[in-house]
Amino acid sequence: MDTYATLNDALVNLFRDVMDLEEKAIITEEFQDITNNDMHVIQAIGIGEPKNMSTIAKTLSVTVGTLTIAMNSLVKKGYVTRERGKEDRRVVYISLSDKGRNAYQHHEKFHHDMIDAILQNLTADETESLVSALAKLNLWFRKAKG
Repeated sequence: MDTYATLNDALVNLFRDVMDLEEKAIITEEFQDITNNDMHVIQAIGIGEPKNMSTIAKTLSVTVGTLTIAMNSLVKKGYVTRERGKEDRRVVYISLSDKGRNAYQHHEKFHHDMIDAILQNLTADETESLVSALAKLNLWFRKAKG
């Protein structure tokens, strides 16, 4: 197999496989009422300071309208809370409920375990090469995305 075909095959399969593994790992009995997409919204909200809808939408590269649909569902399911700004009542701040923070930490653990498993089979030189190559790949995707 030539370089082009190998890289194309690896990128296509890695993306699909990570998404499949993630879905199986994070959508457990405790979190069976949310989707992989919901979990990524939860991840974008994070466990820090509350965020407004525009900030979260930008992080996810979606419109505020699209995010509103997902947010309504997550509020209804008890993962997210909305609160009006004290200074400007027009601004709505989003934060995770206790249930949402539990889901966030569960998702973080999946990623941590995945990285640990990958690094376990690599030498220090291979790890350094992988990190360098993936950083360049990530930069290319960020630039291509605009």
